[in-house]
Amino acid sequence: MKSTGGRRKVPGVLRLFCMALFMAFAAQASAADPTLPCPPQLRPAVHFWIRVYTQIDTDAGFLHDRRNLGVVYETVHFTPDSSRWERQRLVDRERDRLAAELRRIATGVRPLTPDERRILALWGPQVSAARLREAADDIRFQLGQANRFKAGLIRSGAWQEAIARALAAHGLPPELAALPLVESSYNPRAYSKDGAAGLWQFMPGTARRFLRMGAAVDQRFDPFSATVAAAQLLAYNYRILGTWPLAITAYNQGVAGMLRAVRATGSRDIATIVQRYHSATFGFASRNFYVSFLAALYVEQHAQRFFGDLQRLPEEHFQEVTLPGYVSVASLERAADVTSARLRELNPALLPSVWDGALDVPRGYRVRLPAGGTDWTVAAITARLGPQALLAAQLRPPVYRVRWGDTLSAIAARYRLSPWTLARFNGMPLDGMLRAGELLRLPGASRPPAVLAAASLPPGARPATFRVRPGETLSGIATRYGVSAGALARLNDIPLNGLLRVGEPLRLPGAAQPAQLAAVAPAGAVDDIPAAAHALSPPPGSTLAANTSGAAVPLPPAASRLASGPNQALADAEVGTRAAPPPGAGDPQPVSAGQAEALGPMLGPEGEPARSVDPTDYTVAPNGTIRVAAAESLGYYAEWLGVSAMDLRRINHLAFSQPVRIGEPIRLDFRYVTPQQFEQRRIAYHRALEASYFASHRIDGTRTYVTRSGDSLWTLTQRFAGLPAWLLRQYNPDTDFFALQPGTRLVIPRIVPDHAAG
Repeated sequence: MKSTGGRRKVPGVLRLFCMALFMAFAAQASAADPTLPCPPQLRPAVHFWIRVYTQIDTDAGFLHDRRNLGVVYETVHFTPDSSRWERQRLVDRERDRLAAELRRIATGVRPLTPDERRILALWGPQVSAARLREAADDIRFQLGQANRFKAGLIRSGAWQEAIARALAAHGLPPELAALPLVESSYNPRAYSKDGAAGLWQFMPGTARRFLRMGAAVDQRFDPFSATVAAAQLLAYNYRILGTWPLAITAYNQGVAGMLRAVRATGSRDIATIVQRYHSATFGFASRNFYVSFLAALYVEQHAQRFFGDLQRLPEEHFQEVTLPGYVSVASLERAADVTSARLRELNPALLPSVWDGALDVPRGYRVRLPAGGTDWTVAAITARLGPQALLAAQLRPPVYRVRWGDTLSAIAARYRLSPWTLARFNGMPLDGMLRAGELLRLPGASRPPAVLAAASLPPGARPATFRVRPGETLSGIATRYGVSAGALARLNDIPLNGLLRVGEPLRLPGAAQPAQLAAVAPAGAVDDIPAAAHALSPPPGSTLAANTSGAAVPLPPAASRLASGPNQALADAEVGTRAAPPPGAGDPQPVSAGQAEALGPMLGPEGEPARSVDPTDYTVAPNGTIRVAAAESLGYYAEWLGVSAMDLRRINHLAFSQPVRIGEPIRLDFRYVTPQQFEQRRIAYHRALEASYFASHRIDGTRTYVTRSGDSLWTLTQRFAGLPAWLLRQYNPDTDFFALQPGTRLVIPRIVPDHAAG
């Protein structure tokens, strides 16, 4: 019998068959594969997600207990043409009925109705009345996913070989290839309301570490590039956390969140953490992420049993060639004799701004062209394009500087744009918070004047000047252009450890003569859009923690600025970051396929966005203290608290000008702000620091370094081309850099400049 808008119990034979299959899998996994264990305590939850992925599609869903996923009360079926509101009313009505029955059972009234006896049997005879009353408030709806899961399995064929190669190259378990089934249903164009994008659902802040992101390119949408980035992130998670269940959960929860869970429970056992750890940030999605992954892995390994014979998409084949200049997509289509549709299919990382002609395909971008036919090399593509099609500078989109009180929708309306277009053009979520002073790119562009072909730059010549970008250091710039930091400092009459300011022009030794470059690199062409007017020194009266790679590392503005007195509000505090939704907002419980897609493409627990990669714990301890983190100072603490640096020196018994050291405890003064407000401002500062650095750098793998006599935090940051101390510590969080011993093995992120996204 087919239900058309009501409830139906899953056939017992099918349920028992699936359970038997899974129990055999779980026993085998526990005995033979300690890498990805399936503890007995978590098996009911894994079985629940197997049912979600295989038994019901997006026209049905389970009403179940939020905490005990082994308790599924009923299946709600919708008519295919029913509206979202009709479906929601049906779910609410059934939920209210079940809650009333649970409360009646808890009162001890007898006899019970047949349906009440069925509900009580789900809980077993030992359940208490108190637990049943709690269960009445814990009824959750989970939309089915069988049709989306099957579609994901079919799509996976296009990239499964590339994913297997990437995982093997990083020494990762091959089973991690099931993660995109949980994250995006193997949809490379997936985009969630929180701004997560692509096959692996990278959030912008995390993606900028490993991928190119800009106005023209977003590699999150490129399955091949994003897979390599995901492998790097998962390897990083495992290096910090030590077990794959924790590393996989950290893909959703973040490394710092999982380290807090380990400290709170005193255990690295995933079952212990899932059952005992309680935190506002460890919600339903994080708690269920590992079990939903195990379920996806099991279904993928037994796909034929659930879905019959599947014809998976064939693997993609193409050629890649690096573009020697900026090229319009129309010129590229003509030169390669390829249709726009096929070119777009092969290059999903190129954003709509490129396809619409607002921006060019960037110089240095590895464009993909059809396999077969022409053997594409740089020389071949240059010859086919011709000198007039290769340009030395990007089109310039107009920009808007955000003012206090602006919203994305208001700015979009002012320029007759849709909020979605403006958000996508700037690589931000539709509901992202704006920061006063931030620059937004507006679709529509013009070419910088007097730009000739990139080929006219003499071989080996350097530009005459380099304009400092956020996060740049003197040693990093010197390394990029193959000169010594001392020569660069002398030529520009600045101290070797001087603080660079964003936008400042630096003359480069051995550069081409201005006459040679006048037509190639016009003034301002180095930076298409300046990121900020200047970089700030530490606040007055403070001493920066002895942890950065010298004073040459420009610091971003603090997350807030003090009002005129300590008793006034910190006016800018709440606009300093694009925050994640508040706890609970990430569990919207969609009732239709369309709503599920709009809320987030995850197949498992609905999309709480991944937390930061930063493993540092920025919370305030119950006794009102914190541990000093890299790039922090008493001046910043004072600013975020609304007190003076001398107040903090006094209560911490610190002498004047005595620096604070990473890892030491500092007592804070909470007369004017709450610990939660301080934490928000502290986190916003570090997110701004990371965003500033990764605007022009990205991580391209890691290397191992064994320390020698004389090594210190300072010498290490200089040895590795101005590597920021905060990033070095993120990759080595358990290393005491102030008691560094020779022979210590360190993981060093390999940093490369990133200028190809725009």
